[in-house]
Amino acid sequence: MKLTIHSNRFKKVPQPAKQIRISEVKTSLEWIEHFNNNAKQQRIDWRIAPTITLSEKKQLVKSLQAWQLGETSDGCHLLKAATSYSKRIMDPYYPEAVKLFIKEEQKHGNNLGAYLDLIAIPRLKKNWGDTLFRKVRYFNSSMELWTIAVIIVESCAQLFYKSVKDGTQCGLLKSICTDILQDEAPHVVFQAERLMLIFHDKNRFEKFICKNFYFFSFYTIILTVWLGHHQAFQAGGNDFKTYWRRMNYKFKKIINRLN
Repeated sequence: MKLTIHSNRFKKVPQPAKQIRISEVKTSLEWIEHFNNNAKQQRIDWRIAPTITLSEKKQLVKSLQAWQLGETSDGCHLLKAATSYSKRIMDPYYPEAVKLFIKEEQKHGNNLGAYLDLIAIPRLKKNWGDTLFRKVRYFNSSMELWTIAVIIVESCAQLFYKSVKDGTQCGLLKSICTDILQDEAPHVVFQAERLMLIFHDKNRFEKFICKNFYFFSFYTIILTVWLGHHQAFQAGGNDFKTYWRRMNYKFKKIINRLN
């Protein structure tokens, strides 16, 4: 559907609203349909025996443990923010779309956990990066802050799982990463569309402030992710310079959509 913004600004008498086309975005109902259809896809062949090598384990396992923990979040604070936001914009279907998004993330965590079980690596119950992120989101009730944070983390996830896929010869792990990557691309679009809707309602000064905050958040998060998982990125052929360039490219594409 075409999203339109109605405006009567500077008009002295009521007139038919001017329609300003900003982009094509999916409705919440369309996203619900997407997530429900995607949930039916079974892309991983669990009959494949894991063949990860010792050297691959040294580079990848700690990061896989940390991402597995992060992917299993219950998402209750995000869902609470989405529910409050949906009432404000009068979109009763948005919380269900967010709930299905969270469920898909949890599927990633479950699949990674099953893989760790198969290779006899314990699942983490606590990790410094996950603990930090959980503390921050505990106090966050803003849909805008949630959205920009998730966009950045999901963008990092795309490069992370691509690095893991390229850094291993294990067919099962490659299959798990491919499945996650096929989910993550729509995830970024889902969040980017929401950010665009939120951003479009701001005045020029607010947009200037927010864009700078978005970039501050972006650089803070991607540096934190690199510090925690540089070995996994390097296993996939991404040194810091390459990582930085690719993440900048991803994020600037999203920011450019806001214009």
